[in-house]
This record gives sequence, C-alpha cells and structure tokens, in this order.
Amino acid sequence: MLVTEAVYALTRRGTAATVNTIAAEIGIDQSGASRLVKDATGAGYLAMRTSARDARRREAEVTATGRVMLEHAHQWQEQIFDQLAEGWTEQQRLDFQRSMTALIDRSHAPSTWATPTHR
Repeated sequence: MLVTEAVYALTRRGTAATVNTIAAEIGIDQSGASRLVKDATGAGYLAMRTSARDARRREAEVTATGRVMLEHAHQWQEQIFDQLAEGWTEQQRLDFQRSMTALIDRSHAPSTWATPTHR
C-alpha cells in the first residue's frame, strides 16, 4: 500500500511518479523502491507506462484496482481516527487537521528543513 499511496500523492501534486521520485517520497533507496513498484504492479495496484514528456522514462500510475484499495484504506484510517478522536470538539478536529496539513505541506519543501548538527 505504501508505494501505491506514494504514487497517488505524487500524481496529485503533479509530479511524475518515476522510481526515483517514489524512492524520495517514501524515503528509501532506488532499488528498494523498484522492488516495491514491481510488487505493486504484480498485484495490480500500479501500472507502468512510458512518460509522455520523455520516452526514455517510465512512470507509475495507480490502476482502478489500486484506487479501490486506497479508498478502502482511507476509509479504515478515517474510522480509526474517529475512534481515537472520540470526544473531541469540532474545533479540536479542525485544529488537528490544519496542523497536519501544515506539516505535510512543509515536508514537501525540503529547503525549509534544518541541517542536522553533530555534537
């Protein structure tokens, strides 16, 4: 599911879902991402196609089966969140959503990350 979610997220942001961009999205090396893409393709969640912009590149796309799997996963995640947030006010839910959205947006802007210092 992780690699399918990564392809879905990249595509929604307008980024080509190549093995290298998928690897960067999920924080693993290219060979690991390649294996995950191969497995997800074999399971029918992803399909590989030639890039419309560069015929030398191949890009992953989520298949109809992959979209159904993600839809079910997202529904499950929402059910778990509802259980965890039981008793929260609408304002608490809204504050949490805004904070998570800000963190996610920030995670896609690596130039804002601090360089770790070693002591």
